[in-house]
Amino acid sequence: MAQKGVQLDREAISCSICLDLLKDPVTIPCGHSYCMKCIKSFWDEEDERKIPSCPQCRQTFTPRPVLVKNTMLAALVEELKKTGLQAAPADHCYAGPEDVACDFCTGRKLKALKSCLVCVASYCEKHLQPHYDAVPLKKHKLVEPSKKLQENICSRHDEVMKMFCRTDQQCICYLCSVDEHKGHDTVSAAAERTERQRELEVSRQDIQQRIQDRQKDVKVLRQEVEAINRSADKAVEDSQKTFSQLIRLMEERSSEVKRQVRSQQEAEVSRVKELQEQLEQEITELKRKDAELKQLSHTEDHTQFLHNCPSLSPLMTEVDVLLSAAPPEPKTRAGFLKYSREITLDPNTAYTQLLLSEGNRKATLMRERQSYSDHPDRFTDWLQVLSRESLTGRCYWEVEWRGDGVCLAVAYKNISRAGWSKECGFGQNNKSWALDCYNNIYNFRYNKVQTPVSGPRSSRVGVYLDHRAGVLSFYSVSETMTLLHRVQTTFTQPLYAGLWFSFGASAEFCKLQQSEVV
Repeated sequence: MAQKGVQLDREAISCSICLDLLKDPVTIPCGHSYCMKCIKSFWDEEDERKIPSCPQCRQTFTPRPVLVKNTMLAALVEELKKTGLQAAPADHCYAGPEDVACDFCTGRKLKALKSCLVCVASYCEKHLQPHYDAVPLKKHKLVEPSKKLQENICSRHDEVMKMFCRTDQQCICYLCSVDEHKGHDTVSAAAERTERQRELEVSRQDIQQRIQDRQKDVKVLRQEVEAINRSADKAVEDSQKTFSQLIRLMEERSSEVKRQVRSQQEAEVSRVKELQEQLEQEITELKRKDAELKQLSHTEDHTQFLHNCPSLSPLMTEVDVLLSAAPPEPKTRAGFLKYSREITLDPNTAYTQLLLSEGNRKATLMRERQSYSDHPDRFTDWLQVLSRESLTGRCYWEVEWRGDGVCLAVAYKNISRAGWSKECGFGQNNKSWALDCYNNIYNFRYNKVQTPVSGPRSSRVGVYLDHRAGVLSFYSVSETMTLLHRVQTTFTQPLYAGLWFSFGASAEFCKLQQSEVV
């Protein structure tokens, strides 16, 4: 009885945060007591909510109470320490409702340290010691404490189930294998575990690969969001600079264009972010599934592994992350003109003998060098020039050309500029796509491959780009529009319009109006 009284006193003077005897005890206004350090740390962690509360009754206090040492409790703790209170086992050593209890403890049971698959019992540290000392017991299979040991026992023969019937897909004991499972395809539980473990690893590798693929898709979508935002911001900036110089009527037009650009930007960003969210949700689910399989693969109990393995849910259905179908390509010139873009040439990219005019919309190859300053973006040897504007989304423009021949192209900004290397030439690498218009002959070029193109000769060529759908089309424009060549690919960066010239040739980006009729 004396010992029981000491134990009750210990519980009364223990801190509910650290589960140990009170150190520098303090009593807060609701009446509960804690170690001064424990309650201070608890309130410091709660500081984001600004209102301190009691860890036990959750009563809140405003303002935060001043902590003062409870001298009476402190004296009681010291007195009880002298009576041998510390010799009693700490509460956290005893098994709670969620713990696995020692099967050999009497009275209040301690937590089990290990479970034995041979004995089909769980042991605390004290009762486990014979398994380390006795030679026959050393061979027993010890695993982490488990509440499911009885599931390893055959309900019919009261024997440990160490075999697996592949015919009936269930764990069995040895007596079952010569009784109702006689003649079935049976193996040891360990052998079946090895086979299932191999299959599990294959599933994990598949999941991990899909995670990597989805992460790449998310990265591409993020880049598209950035490109959309940059393009929209540039469009807004240009429209504001242009319309700020016009009369009130044009100022109203400027606001309208701005609203249209922002509306399109919002729609595009919303679409991409929705896909991104779907991918991230799938990645989260795949990671959760991978963690579940990883935990199962580390289970030491073969029977438990086989119990749980068949119940694993199948891999989730792959999310269709293909971008939504792009609108069809226009059929009439009026339809193309809805996507018309005004394009100007960038003087910093122009070959030194190219003369730019008409507000940098026109370029002519001259015999003499022009007065351009040095610039790292300039083509040093190829007779080429790129546009100032980047092209994403759906765009349409037309080029009027004169002379022996020109080349109409689109290219990534990181195409090489210096030297005679094919890495610089339009259509000679994987960073540019080009249509040669030379006398009465058309040729399409990409990555050093030339494709002959047939179609009516015209001094005006239309170019349609659907960046998201990966479509690039060239049209001969006269009284009617005739498709010359269409490319279906995947664009990974914003594109820039480009021109190449033969000597004496010129080309001009046309000013287009949606109401214009050929």
